Amino acid sequence: MKNIKIKNKSGHLLNIDFRFNESAGNKLPLLVICHGFKGFKDWGCFPYIAERFADAGFFTVSFNFSLNGTDNSKDKPVDFDRLDLFALNTFSAELDDLGEVLDFLESGKERYNYDFNNLTLLGHSRGGGIAILKTREDRRVKKLITLASVSEFDRYGEETKRTWKKRGYLEALNTRTKQRMRMNVSLLEDLEMNQQRLNIKKAVSEIEVPVFIVHGAEDMAVEKEEASELYALCDKSSSKLLIIKKTGHTFGAVHPFAGTTEALERVIEEIIHFAKYE
Repeated sequence: MKNIKIKNKSGHLLNIDFRFNESAGNKLPLLVICHGFKGFKDWGCFPYIAERFADAGFFTVSFNFSLNGTDNSKDKPVDFDRLDLFALNTFSAELDDLGEVLDFLESGKERYNYDFNNLTLLGHSRGGGIAILKTREDRRVKKLITLASVSEFDRYGEETKRTWKKRGYLEALNTRTKQRMRMNVSLLEDLEMNQQRLNIKKAVSEIEVPVFIVHGAEDMAVEKEEASELYALCDKSSSKLLIIKKTGHTFGAVHPFAGTTEALERVIEEIIHFAKYE
């Protein structure tokens, strides 16, 4: 594994991991993983699945969004120790971060052993929404895979929005760490001011590359109906929907990682097949 740190245009760090099998051949297919809300590249199963993809012959890239709340000066942040950054995060900032990761990968295509012209984006939960939007606006992406993806970012009631604007922030409870994670009103303002750019449903309806949507039937964080909504808008000639029974938002995986699950293994195998052959 190779860890790389770059600065984005705002001066914040992007912490990026490369995983690949040096004996797998030349110019490996490129797979970029986007974590979700209250997530990070080293959360639970993400390092495990990245290694599995690398073993299957992919050049796998995982990264932390610059304002996700972890300390990106560390190679492997395992918790939220920069809540000041988390408060500043916006959907547009994440979308721009992903663009900068792709720019960095394109600039290094002669230096590293991957085929930049064979680029797949994979996003989990909110990261799925970000991956959808980026695929629509960036023709460098050749395939898209979403895991438990949201179908829209506006998940807030009108009363919540009024309170948010009045206080200047909203807090989200991290049930694992018991941290109250503040989101500044700039997140809501970004959503309201950039409705076209941040419209996930419109974006997925305009995507022209193959799309694979995966969701757990018992997902309590993002209901499986959101996967069906996304699939209904896709080009059916090049899209695929998989609802996995008896599993939830992270397919049975927990943080810290406590081992794989039957559902997670199926997700991994299905992704490998789709990214390689469909």
